Amino acid sequence: MKKKLVSGLLSLSLILASLAGCGNDGGSGESSSTPAEGSKEESSQESAAEGEDSQESQDGGAEEGSGEAVSQYQTTFGSKQFDGVTIKVELWDRENSPEGVTITDNKWTEYIKEKMGAIGINVEFVTVPRGDEVTWLRTALAGNEAPDIVLTYTYSIAQEYYEMGGVWDLSEFIDGPDQALNMKAYLGQEVIDYGRLTGGEELCGIIARRASTARSNYYVRKDWMEALNLEVPTTPDEVYDFVEKMVKENPEGRTDVLGISTWSDGYFLAAFSKLAGDPVESMISCKLTRDYCDEGTREYYRFVNKLYNNGLMDQEYYTRSGDDFTNFIVSGRYATFEDHVNADVDISRGSRLQTLQENQPEADLTSLPPLKNIYDGKQYSTIYSPGGLIAFCPKTADAETVEACMTYLDWMCTEEGGFTISHGFEGEHFTMEDGIPVVMDADYNVKDKNWISADLFLTGNGGYYATEEAFNKSVAFPYPGYEDHVILDYENALTGDYINDIDDSLYTAPSQAELSADINLVKDEYGVKLVTCPEDEFDALYDEYREALKDAGVETIDAERRAHFVGE
Repeated sequence: MKKKLVSGLLSLSLILASLAGCGNDGGSGESSSTPAEGSKEESSQESAAEGEDSQESQDGGAEEGSGEAVSQYQTTFGSKQFDGVTIKVELWDRENSPEGVTITDNKWTEYIKEKMGAIGINVEFVTVPRGDEVTWLRTALAGNEAPDIVLTYTYSIAQEYYEMGGVWDLSEFIDGPDQALNMKAYLGQEVIDYGRLTGGEELCGIIARRASTARSNYYVRKDWMEALNLEVPTTPDEVYDFVEKMVKENPEGRTDVLGISTWSDGYFLAAFSKLAGDPVESMISCKLTRDYCDEGTREYYRFVNKLYNNGLMDQEYYTRSGDDFTNFIVSGRYATFEDHVNADVDISRGSRLQTLQENQPEADLTSLPPLKNIYDGKQYSTIYSPGGLIAFCPKTADAETVEACMTYLDWMCTEEGGFTISHGFEGEHFTMEDGIPVVMDADYNVKDKNWISADLFLTGNGGYYATEEAFNKSVAFPYPGYEDHVILDYENALTGDYINDIDDSLYTAPSQAELSADINLVKDEYGVKLVTCPEDEFDALYDEYREALKDAGVETIDAERRAHFVGE
């Protein structure tokens, strides 16, 4: 069964790699099966047509001569009229309800109840404190008191309770050719297959589709780069020379410039990883085991060590806080830095470029595309898993209730469902420009819908968008004057082939709970030493580091992950 998971993930890797080429045209991650390819109206008509086809199939049987049987459970929205079935749906409570409404009594919960009531499904929301959701979920599942749809980002909980016999196998509700058609169109088969946590055909839960898998960017002072006539670096060696020029010859003549910040999970990991081109080995490797299993991490640390020893890094980087990091950016001390995608202009991250320009109007930041990998010469972007939240159904729900739950999630994949919950109503919350929903009044949306929309939209993370290109354009609109920065950030973050950051999202090794603390302690102890030690002592120290990781049990974690994913 595990071989099937590897095969599926290999297929996913190939698909993602092929889509990466589209990213250069602004369309990374586009799914050809997504219903909202054209206008909002066209997509709604397609969804409606699918529902009518399924209704005809249910009422009159399979089309004559088709040879296809009608599935026992009808889960495409509109294909079945239920008879007052009640479903209980978990809803995270962030204690942020605006005055005059509650988390369960507001225009959006009423909208959902109205639309579901029209097909005979009564929706009741069960509120759960967001900060305690994992503890609450375990207690509710153990006590057989969980609602019919439960939610978590911790996939191992769904897998654990499925293997204990407490969670429904949803494959009989989803996999039929006439079932969950809107869900299949919006999520895509690859994202749906992420819910097959056991490695077989069983479907433990429905995974939400991320609107964008973009993860990180490498940012540089664009104005300095242009003043120094520097070309965009394409290799780690070129980055070293690039940073050295920035630090020692910056056009402002500053002597307090910090050349670079590091974040090994993103830009530089992709450039140094020896496993990047091997989808199976890169899947087996995880954050706990990476420094031991991926030979390229030695060269990554060597590169950072060289930067440090030659004064091209903050000599006290290991004492700095997040506030220090931001302050160094907005005061112009960082020539380059790595951070989350769109962090250069993101308002939620302090409007760094905007603040920098308040004191230095000519200053500018830009993101760069990924470097060529030192082993195979390819560009790799480290991305988030295409899947986000997982929703699953405990066995305390009967089959008809689960059928209604899957119909509810299928509706969430339609324009009437997920799009409206996510973006609101045209003319009130947004206008359509070039097929993209553009916010009309951000303050109004925050008070009216944003406080709850993400927690109600269970089949998507980051909003309802047909393609990543649509997402990129939409998120750029709130940044007047910086739209090109946003679009370029997201495009650069999805350039080249992809390295999936799946780690524990698909599997947690049995020994991880016992060994992770010791392994992380070793990583923390040696991380600073490897960067700050004299260059001629580096290799001996790295060998010592590997032995310490081995003694802490890293090979046990690796063996368990290998056995799970490839059966060795």
